[in-house]
Amino acid sequence: MKKSKFSEHQIINILKEYESGKATKDICREHGISAPTFYQWKQKYGGMDAQHLKELKALQEENARLKRMFADLSLDHRILKDIIEKKL
Repeated sequence: MKKSKFSEHQIINILKEYESGKATKDICREHGISAPTFYQWKQKYGGMDAQHLKELKALQEENARLKRMFADLSLDHRILKDIIEKKL
């Protein structure tokens, strides 16, 4: 996936400009983005502020950590199961 040249905080600030009443085409022209990009951002980040973004990032990191833990444990479980089956 291509990395955006805008950070999440910059995207939220751009969306706040839209919420304050600025026209979409003016915002897109000013920041050098296309209309579909703007609407994708609006769909993904619409209604968020900086605090919500921090919480979202923290939850995503925790979710990734838990997934890694689960993968490690399931691998250990599978290895132990194979050892027990070989002994029988």
